[in-house]
Amino acid sequence: MNFHLDLIEDKIEFFEAENIKDLEQKIQAQIEINKSILLEVSSVSHQMHVSEEGRRFYSAVVHFKAKK
Repeated sequence: MNFHLDLIEDKIEFFEAENIKDLEQKIQAQIEINKSILLEVSSVSHQMHVSEEGRRFYSAVVHFKAKK
């Protein structure tokens, strides 16, 4: 029986929240989890949308890459 492990080299995750503080907390929690599998943040892209009712909605895309 052969046992072979492949390393994750790239991982893209999407986050959303109703306020920026919650969005930051979600991203930070995932950063800590991904550190354990040797991934670090490569880039972050974020957006804010305001609904017709005036409610704000925040989203972010975080690209994680393998540590070198």
